[in-house]
Amino acid sequence: MTIRVIIVDDQAMVRAGFAALLSAQTDIDVVGEAPDGRQGVEVARTTRPDVVLMDVRMPEMDGLAAAREILDPPRGVVHRPKVLMLTTFDVDDYVYEALRAGASGFLLKDAPPADLIAAVRVVAAGEALLAPSVTKRLIADFAASRPAPRGDRAALRLNGLTPRETEVLELIARGLSNQEIADHLVLAEQTVKTHIGRVLAKLDLRDRAQAVIFAYESGLVTPGGQ
Repeated sequence: MTIRVIIVDDQAMVRAGFAALLSAQTDIDVVGEAPDGRQGVEVARTTRPDVVLMDVRMPEMDGLAAAREILDPPRGVVHRPKVLMLTTFDVDDYVYEALRAGASGFLLKDAPPADLIAAVRVVAAGEALLAPSVTKRLIADFAASRPAPRGDRAALRLNGLTPRETEVLELIARGLSNQEIADHLVLAEQTVKTHIGRVLAKLDLRDRAQAVIFAYESGLVTPGGQ
């Protein structure tokens, strides 16, 4: 299956470079571009991409507002692509808010080309992408500046998980990959994927990114905790 991608960025050179790189892949097709968030929403509506590469900071409408519109479409619009946020900074408040809005992850603009290609494939496959080099700093920074003590409602939601599912959620929040979780718990990777699927279903979370956020906001994991 070919992955349909649009690129939303206010820098023409960035759009051109990303488009050339991705179009060279046999399984990726760049079907549209836009110079700002407002046009990005329009292009997403008309081209129906699988993945939207969305810059965070843009004129007219920033990437966060555009991501919200794309991920929360008006009545009658059923297509919801995956949104991958692009940022120049390794810790950006907008990125956290985008994850809460439903973005599937984020990637630094200066990441190696192979990482961008892999990111598009990972997000298109339905997985969340949280760049290992910045995830812990991003979440820890948010949690430290906006402490969210564990409330009764969150505690009740956590109580719906089995001990193993709770353990898997904690390891996800600490930035471990599926294979690393499998090695840590001495489980098959497919078993880990099954546990993650159940965690998301029980907590009514969209994807891995939201699972990380929930783990911190609920108090299951604390910044700097082991």
